[in-house]
Amino acid sequence: MAKKTRKKRDAPAPEELSFEEALDRLEQIVHELEEGELGLEEALARYEEAVGYLKRCHGLLEKAQMRVELLTGVNEQGQMETEPFEETEEEE
Repeated sequence: MAKKTRKKRDAPAPEELSFEEALDRLEQIVHELEEGELGLEEALARYEEAVGYLKRCHGLLEKAQMRVELLTGVNEQGQMETEPFEETEEEE
């Protein structure tokens, strides 16, 4: 018996989403894959989509970590030092 295939949804591009939105979409895809009801082609398409959301989440987490590191510096007097975080085109 053939597995069900679902209609492809208009999914937002990963770079358009916040961390929370990308993570939510990633979790939805994982759930769909775990259900095991998708055909091979649809499962591969969902997996590829999930990789994009995973990369988005990872990139946003790296940016957040860099910002925290810049904000947690301490000078010789024990006072907190901060530096502005400047995003470059590569990071966006």
